[in-house]
Order: sequence, then C-alpha cells, then structure tokens
Amino acid sequence: MRVVLQRVSKASVSVNQEINAVMRQGLLILLGIEAEDTQEDIDWLCNKIVKMRIFNDDDDAMNLSLLDVEGDAIVVSQFTLHASTKKGNRPSFIKAAKPDMAFSLYEDFAKKLKECLGKEVGTGKFGAHMNVELINDGPVTIIIDSKQRE
Repeated sequence: MRVVLQRVSKASVSVNQEINAVMRQGLLILLGIEAEDTQEDIDWLCNKIVKMRIFNDDDDAMNLSLLDVEGDAIVVSQFTLHASTKKGNRPSFIKAAKPDMAFSLYEDFAKKLKECLGKEVGTGKFGAHMNVELINDGPVTIIIDSKQRE
C-alpha cells in the first residue's frame, strides 16, 4: 500500500461537479493499493499517518500530529501510485490491485482511519473520474509505502 500525504489548509474532491468531500486543515491522502496488500498494511499505515508529526507547533517546528491539531482527512483512491515506468513511455499498472479487491481495502482503510482519528473521514468515489482541489500547506508532501517501512 502506498500513500501520498499532502498537508493542506483546505481540500475537496468532486465527482461530476458534485462535491463528495470538503475539509479544512489536515491531510489529503492519495491511496494506492496493490494485490499483496492486507489488513496489516492498513493498520500500520493508519496508525503511522495519524501520529506523524508534520504540523507546526507554536515555534513553527513540525512537532504536531493530525491528532494533535484535530485535523481532517480525505482519502482518494489512486491506482496510478503503483505505475511502473521501467519500460517504454506508457506506464504499466500490473502491480495495482484489481478493482474488487482494491475497493474492499479502500473502504477498510477509510474505516480504520476514521477509528484512529476519532472522527469522520472524507472520501472520493472509488473508480470514478474525480477532481481534487487542494491548497498544499508548506508545501508538505510525504510518500509512505507499507512494504518499505523506512
């Protein structure tokens, strides 16, 4: 499982010009699911995300977590995070999970994140063409891969 975390001052996701989710300060989470992902990946990532100290404290140092700032979160599925660009100019998505499996894990991820955060979590619409708008705060953008726990 691979995520791109973007610290935002506000963000929204729309499908067919209808807003699916909107938020203020927090994290926009782009989520890529691969065929080998399990509940263990979800648990590890969600716990890591809510405790990651990437929000500024009163001294303008990144010492606060999403939990500390009582921030919001939106999760958007993005299979293209598992693109392989090794050969040629057309990316291959062979590592990305098939839609049925990915949808189930996507829903489980959003549910676990809600549990860890203690509040509702916004989502996009799985498999849909979405428009994502955000104001990246910092900018702070972090990539985490549950298979490479660095």
